[in-house]
Amino acid sequence: MANEVILLDYWPSMFGIRTRIALREKGVEFEYREEDIINNKSSLLLEMNPIHKKIPVLIHDGKPVCESTIQVQYIDEVWSHKNPILPTDPYQRSQARFWVDFIDKKMYDAQKKIWATNGEEQESGKKEFIEILKTLEAELGDKPFFGGDDFGYVDIGLIGYYTWFHAYETFGNFSIESECPKLIGWGKKCMERESVAKSLPESEKVTALLSGYRKRNLVE
Repeated sequence: MANEVILLDYWPSMFGIRTRIALREKGVEFEYREEDIINNKSSLLLEMNPIHKKIPVLIHDGKPVCESTIQVQYIDEVWSHKNPILPTDPYQRSQARFWVDFIDKKMYDAQKKIWATNGEEQESGKKEFIEILKTLEAELGDKPFFGGDDFGYVDIGLIGYYTWFHAYETFGNFSIESECPKLIGWGKKCMERESVAKSLPESEKVTALLSGYRKRNLVE
């Protein structure tokens, strides 16, 4: 079918969340296919992303687009008539890409230490993660969104982590709101958007998933 859009994804993925939000911001109808990325990756996933064999994979008219940041930019370009995601100004666009690159290079490894380790390694990850959040909060400043008044690329790049905050606080025994209140306010504002609310899983569900991981792997 022409213009068919399929998303191969895994429900708690902060990366897949980006693509879900971008599609919904643009009003694009898509078929969501949940992948068992732990035990049984589908033949379609392996066919469409043979290099990395990871989700999310966006399939548009039979052709795959891999990597969430590339997908969001692709969606913005293909469905350019509605709700622009990236700024039109070249410099502002470069800055938006810089901050999402910062998020991708810094946040994942630090946050994983909080829920997947204990002891000194967990404390190190927690400290690093809080510093990253403070850097992002400083960039946000007093603006409602990272790009100013408009929800956009950096917001989409970061908001997927918001649904994991409860888990970080639970396993790391700290309060993100006490460290970064403006960032929590930003997250709540993002959640007022239908595209975001529909795309983020419940925080308690993510925490339960990670709790099971910790028990299986003798972390606790």
